[in-house]
Amino acid sequence: QVYLAESGGGSVQAGSSLRLTCQASGRTLMMYSAAWFRQAPGKERQFVSVVRWSDGVAYYSDSVKGRFTISRDNAKNTVWLQLNDLKPEDTAVYYCAVRNSYWRDYEDASTYDFWGRGTQVTVAS
Repeated sequence: QVYLAESGGGSVQAGSSLRLTCQASGRTLMMYSAAWFRQAPGKERQFVSVVRWSDGVAYYSDSVKGRFTISRDNAKNTVWLQLNDLKPEDTAVYYCAVRNSYWRDYEDASTYDFWGRGTQVTVAS
């Protein structure tokens, strides 16, 4: 079991920045990759970014590429998501997720083993 706790969300204006933190605890050696997803009211949960713990290789959705940056510190069992140039369409609850499997299908939320409770990001125009 891995326990995840997100923090760093808030209400900001368009063009602002936020840094989200995901702190993992429990059996953290099980983690193969860590990802961020987001979900707006009435919308499906959407892939944002993923990082591989072994070497830091990362991928991003087209909607956030060039604006968001994912990073991790294995020793601290922590993953961050830096959100720059925020837009109103970025408004959502952001969730941290991890899995202990393999480096494929990373955009599929159903493949992840553990989830945090989420942190709210609200971007006003």
